[in-house]
Amino acid sequence: MSQHRSACLGLVVLLVLGVLVEDGESCSCQPAHPQQLFCSAEIVIRAKISGEKIVSPSNSSSPYMKMIQYEIKMIKVREWTQAPKYIVAILKCSCALTGSMWSDGRISIGQCDLVESWDNLSLSQKKNLNYRYQMGCECRINTCYSVPCASTGDHECLWTDWLLDNSLNGEQARQYACIRRSDSSCSWYRGGPPPEKDFQDFTDP
Repeated sequence: MSQHRSACLGLVVLLVLGVLVEDGESCSCQPAHPQQLFCSAEIVIRAKISGEKIVSPSNSSSPYMKMIQYEIKMIKVREWTQAPKYIVAILKCSCALTGSMWSDGRISIGQCDLVESWDNLSLSQKKNLNYRYQMGCECRINTCYSVPCASTGDHECLWTDWLLDNSLNGEQARQYACIRRSDSSCSWYRGGPPPEKDFQDFTDP
């Protein structure tokens, strides 16, 4: 991620982000499809990183607790009034970030939040971020780790990247959105006909 950050220094400063750095700490994160991060956000930001510096949090007495403070220029902002505590920032030049907003307006980015280069996003992901993901925020995405893995209802999409690709950044994460159809059911969508075989329910043979 340091290569991504350093590639965008020197741009205009408009906003400050803070990310916690905890030396020696490991993190066990709950897997999340990009759409899940999007739908849990109250604001989506597309921006460019202009700079960074390491600072100490004002509410921490630990000498090992540091923050990386990013300065960014916002390009595009989307807001949802009913959403909870999370923020998704899609950064044009460097990284895509998710985090939580503090009372003073800063965004805190943790180790389990989304960090991704905008240029590394697929064309489908960029389209999904623009309009498709929001069409499926009422749908539920269920992660499949092993078989059997079956849908529990019509309002659910099975996320099977781990089973098919042994990765959480597989075909469904990079190409598909789980959207609500006209009959109120939910289904994976890529831009063409919904898949019929690739992501069906997994059961024991």
